[in-house]
Amino acid sequence: MKIIQKIPVKQILTEASKNKLEHSFYENKQQLEQECQQLLFEQKKLQNKKGVSKEEVYKRFQKEITKRKDKMKWLDFQLEQLNILPIGSEITEGEVESLVEVAEGSNWDEIIDDKAIIVKDGIVIQIK
Repeated sequence: MKIIQKIPVKQILTEASKNKLEHSFYENKQQLEQECQQLLFEQKKLQNKKGVSKEEVYKRFQKEITKRKDKMKWLDFQLEQLNILPIGSEITEGEVESLVEVAEGSNWDEIIDDKAIIVKDGIVIQIK
């Protein structure tokens, strides 16, 4: 029998990967800021239409703007944490799924043992 197991992908922080992550966070934040501006523009446009509840439009758009501002705060927090981390630290980048063969007599502890894929500057350096 085969089962699906989630395996974390961890990245060893180097100067290059730190700069890349930082750039990615700034780009995401900038995209969210643009989306907020676009939502405000659309909100004003809709509020000027006749037959549309200004209050409803305001509530709907503020909900979306708040979501994006929360994401921006999270990105700011991630940037702060990234700047605190020393070079050589391991950070979890994501997860992948792996098929694992399970048969009668298999050692369950070995199957569920902590596994990880370690990446440094985009190159897999270790599979645990």
